[in-house]
Amino acid sequence: MNISQLLHNNQSWADQQIADDPEFFQRLSQIQAPEYLWIGCADSRVPANQIVGMAPGELFVHRNVANLVVHTDLNCLSVIQFAVQVLKVKHIIVCGHYGCGGVTAALFHKELGLIENWLRHIQDTIGVHEQLLDSLECPRDRTNRLCEINVIEQVMNVCRTTITRDAWRQGQSLAVHGWIYALTDGRLQDLQISVESPDQMQKAYETAISSLGSRPLPQS
Repeated sequence: MNISQLLHNNQSWADQQIADDPEFFQRLSQIQAPEYLWIGCADSRVPANQIVGMAPGELFVHRNVANLVVHTDLNCLSVIQFAVQVLKVKHIIVCGHYGCGGVTAALFHKELGLIENWLRHIQDTIGVHEQLLDSLECPRDRTNRLCEINVIEQVMNVCRTTITRDAWRQGQSLAVHGWIYALTDGRLQDLQISVESPDQMQKAYETAISSLGSRPLPQS
């Protein structure tokens, strides 16, 4: 498919939207009021809106390689701040996916150049959970378990930001959740970590990590 085909596809899509709903774009251009912030992987196979069945305007989205929330990443932090302080989202969803290339590269120390600096954050996580990962003999299983662990760690990173803490301190309704997506069947799974206040953080983290041992991993 060449680049001009993308423009043609856009024209067809816009025409179809108008045919189905003549007021669609006028309504969409007036206001942005999503209740959800999605922090996901940049992988092209994980399109945020489509997999949760939401239309444009219903989901505020930030994506990067391996769905990381790094406290020196002003891009991600700016998205979180705008979502929480301006849009007043009620939920932040960190969503990873099984078979993540970034997680795989970090786990097996693949030489990929500049991105290795970014993936170093995942290698720090590997060190913390080395015993859990080493208990799995299959490399695919280790990768997929680390994909789950990575989501849980990023949920905690969201909770630790001054943005989230300030929102909770001010009584704002805000919950942070961790999900994972399977490319093989298109299904989302709740990783059993949802945090709505600072005092829930540690227990939610410990429960989510401890429950991983009983969670079946994808077989393909």
